[in-house]
Amino acid sequence: MLTKYNIVERKLTQTDEEKAQVYVFTNPSVEEQRTLVKDFEIDEHTLASALDPDELPRLEFEPEHIVMIYKRPKNYSGKDQLEFKVASVGMFLFEDKLAVVLAEDIPLFVGKRFQSVTSIKNVFLKLIYNAISHYIEHLRIIHMISEEIEDKLNESMDNTYLLNLFSLVKSLVYYAEAITANGFVFEKMRNLSARIGFDDNDDEMLDDIIVENLQCKTQADIYSNILAQMLDARASIVNNNLNLLIKKLNIITISLMMPTLIASLYGMNVALPMEHHPDAFWMLLGLGMISVWLVMLYWRHKNW
Repeated sequence: MLTKYNIVERKLTQTDEEKAQVYVFTNPSVEEQRTLVKDFEIDEHTLASALDPDELPRLEFEPEHIVMIYKRPKNYSGKDQLEFKVASVGMFLFEDKLAVVLAEDIPLFVGKRFQSVTSIKNVFLKLIYNAISHYIEHLRIIHMISEEIEDKLNESMDNTYLLNLFSLVKSLVYYAEAITANGFVFEKMRNLSARIGFDDNDDEMLDDIIVENLQCKTQADIYSNILAQMLDARASIVNNNLNLLIKKLNIITISLMMPTLIASLYGMNVALPMEHHPDAFWMLLGLGMISVWLVMLYWRHKNW
């Protein structure tokens, strides 16, 4: 799907004109991909990379345009089972236009940053800035979800909650990797800002982007470490609870062995002491209870 925009009075306005300043190709069809290759002179391999979720971010310079591929969080779906994923976005910056290629429909020009745009390069940078903000929002959501799961784990040791925590840790690892890879590209962009054609305002925004991305990376690492340690702690708690349960079962088993031994000895078909005593049953029952009490007393004395 193709959507076109023009900058009118410092705002992006959707247009149906044949020529526009900003082109957004969402999950482009075969015909639209041909248009990108033929009319925009975009390399087929580069175009495929922009739609590949596993593609690494990079910055390339072509004769007629600049290629920027970066990672952006995907829209979360309940079917993902608390797993947050990333997607690739390709931006192709020409002298007079900007082409954006992405695999899924996501809101791009939202937020206060797009209330005022000055140029195509300004739109280019603000799209990157919005991706970082998207990461930060997802990190906050992950943090909130992890706190809710932690509260539930205090009440229940259901494996479902542990699996949910594992999914969040996995998501944070992917996020940290994507944010780090984006950061390398942003640093390269800053070093080559003059070649790209950025002015002083663009350079200042790019510096803000680098700082914001670094803070986002730090936040993702902190959350990832916290959740990883929480998983390790929960695993230790589960093992400890299992050991305590086995200990209690051993106490019960050993305690029942002594009365069983006494009952087995007096169940033999031979002459036994007290076999003709009228209170033999109660005496043996008491002896079994005393043996249990002695085992428990010894266990407590050893502090087992």
